[in-house]
Amino acid sequence: MGPVHVAWLGKKSPFCGNVTYGLAITEALRERGHGVSFFHFDTPAAQLSLGRMFRSSLQQEDAAALDTGHGIDSDWDDGQGTPVTTTALADDLPEVALPYLLRSQIYTIPSPQAARDLRHALQRLQPDLVHASLTLSPLDFRLPEICQQLGLPLVATFHSPFNARQRSATAATMRQFYKLYAPALARYSSVVVFSDLQARELTRLGVPRSRLAIIPNGINSQVWRPGPSTMPTVFQGKRLFLYMGRLAPEKNVEALLKAWRMIRPEGCMLAVVGNGPLRASLPLASDDGTIYWWGYEQRPEQRLNLLRNAEVFILPSLVEGLSLALLEAMAVGTACVATDAGAHGEVLAGGAGIVLPTDNVAAQLRTILPILRDQPRLTADLGHQARQRVLERYTLTDNVGALECLYRRHVSV
Repeated sequence: MGPVHVAWLGKKSPFCGNVTYGLAITEALRERGHGVSFFHFDTPAAQLSLGRMFRSSLQQEDAAALDTGHGIDSDWDDGQGTPVTTTALADDLPEVALPYLLRSQIYTIPSPQAARDLRHALQRLQPDLVHASLTLSPLDFRLPEICQQLGLPLVATFHSPFNARQRSATAATMRQFYKLYAPALARYSSVVVFSDLQARELTRLGVPRSRLAIIPNGINSQVWRPGPSTMPTVFQGKRLFLYMGRLAPEKNVEALLKAWRMIRPEGCMLAVVGNGPLRASLPLASDDGTIYWWGYEQRPEQRLNLLRNAEVFILPSLVEGLSLALLEAMAVGTACVATDAGAHGEVLAGGAGIVLPTDNVAAQLRTILPILRDQPRLTADLGHQARQRVLERYTLTDNVGALECLYRRHVSV
């Protein structure tokens, strides 16, 4: 497949799985020779000058000399007398910051000008296709119309978590999100989902099966792998159990904390890595010192170090898509326990981890934790099987290769 120019619409902040996904995929696409223009909500509504929304790694006189089939003019005027320079497809393409009114880890409210700015930028950049890593934004519903008018194929990755078995109010709420999005997704050229279960759910809601592409998340298995590590001082002499993710209702961390306090596994510590809206209300301190709140950890090397030191990774979510933190823990060779929310039951099935139903998670963990404490050979075997599963099905190389095949269906190059 020849190089293509992808207009990627995603997130760069605040940090969440969507951010990690978008940065990893676009970096891998660039490494394979494709051009990527990254569109994201990063300009408060008060700052609407398009001249400040674009950046270029070339000087204006250098850009004027470029002549590529996928590039754009170097003298784009934003309507206010501000020229905007761009680079060639083979180099870094412009980054487009769209204006917003409100932005969070879960959803984004764009400013009224965002759709117009997006349309104008696409007209000038002339990408081969648009790939939207959906951000739970009203703009998601306008993208099919915008791209159809511009004659651009539109691919989406639909991240919204779910639990097909609807065992909780949280799962029922996410089911409504799926119902809300289904009519719009049916108008996209293709929609990337993470599992067959998710595809069946959207098909049931009216999205044509022919437009759904099952491409699971993937991680760089050469980075996320077993290796040497340094145990943080606070955990030395202890066997480490780990939760890593947002502190939000859907993650159900309270069930894990409840079970841990009842069991208090001797010689073990539970590290909670992450932050979120429930930080102030969760009981993250323990009298016996066996629970430690690490906080949000941005550094990939430190997250890798924590996972390498952890004997068990626990993800008690009520709803999920496909957690990158879970895949990273599996790739490192950590034994994993997760609920069957989202794609996790499929990921861990057949011995790659321990799968729990999403109802009565605390009671189930009270049974599982003592077994994991007393059976270190079991955790070692689970970690080995988890690593093998990632290598078989969930590598970034396979993920990007599948995306390239999907792009090939929509772009003639």
